[in-house]
Amino acid sequence: MKNQRRIVRPDNILSFTNNSDTAQPLLAFISERFKDKSRNDLKAWLRYGHYMVDGKVSTAFDTPVEPGMEVKVNMSRPFVVLKHPRLQLVYEDDDVIVINKGYGLLSVGTQSHKKEESAYDILREYVKRQDPANKLYVVHRLDRDTSGLMMFAKTEEAQENLRHNWNNMVLDRLYVALLEGYVKEDEGYVKSRLMENSQFVVYSTENPDEGKLALTRYKVLKRAHGLSLVEFSLDTGRKNQIRVHASEMGHPIMGDRKYGAKTSRLNRLCLHARTLRFAHPITRKDMRFELPVPSRFMNAVK
Repeated sequence: MKNQRRIVRPDNILSFTNNSDTAQPLLAFISERFKDKSRNDLKAWLRYGHYMVDGKVSTAFDTPVEPGMEVKVNMSRPFVVLKHPRLQLVYEDDDVIVINKGYGLLSVGTQSHKKEESAYDILREYVKRQDPANKLYVVHRLDRDTSGLMMFAKTEEAQENLRHNWNNMVLDRLYVALLEGYVKEDEGYVKSRLMENSQFVVYSTENPDEGKLALTRYKVLKRAHGLSLVEFSLDTGRKNQIRVHASEMGHPIMGDRKYGAKTSRLNRLCLHARTLRFAHPITRKDMRFELPVPSRFMNAVK
């Protein structure tokens, strides 16, 4: 019995799209499509998590199903739900997963941190619970101490499309950070060539034959208590790019000792990936996700 392979019952998932011009409450939307089912049965499915609205499992009867949204119904079992204190699921479909990664959590395991849990490990275990044949593919990374939006692919085709067309398919990446001191200009940009030394510290070089071009745009959202709350957008995606450019502006990110920060009032690197917008790697649909500015960041500049 110990060697007997666990048989996973295949999911029977039906999909429905709201093709009307108005939003509908989830239970009403479902009731119209399952007229042969009793209301009690439909409520039981709701309670146990058989419904997914636009990529997220919902158990609220009045969840709005907006025009164009897709609702999936799992006829076999409740959808597998991801619950983890350091990672939240933001969106999922057959091709991609978007998460909110907590600070201090590795994106992917490294040679020096093989035994430490990573976002990849957590998500891989989650998709395997859905179906042992499922796979997970790395698309990009966030620094360990940076929180916020991050994407993984669920199919090799999705990963390849994103990797080979990253600059064209990723339309917006916005970050927010708390910088030490008051940034003088309300907005601007930093442009340099970045390279990494043997101690894994990234720095700018003036040698045009070295490093990789990096362009970071910034906009100050608020200044208070010796700090600047700044929004950054990336034209390029180099390692530690925002951290290096903030430091070279003379205003390192609070908590970033590696790049010259002197304070750590929140006991973390105060950098958060707030907005991620991309063309879906398979459908080419415009996908946009945005998180609020972390409340601790806002409180620091009240």
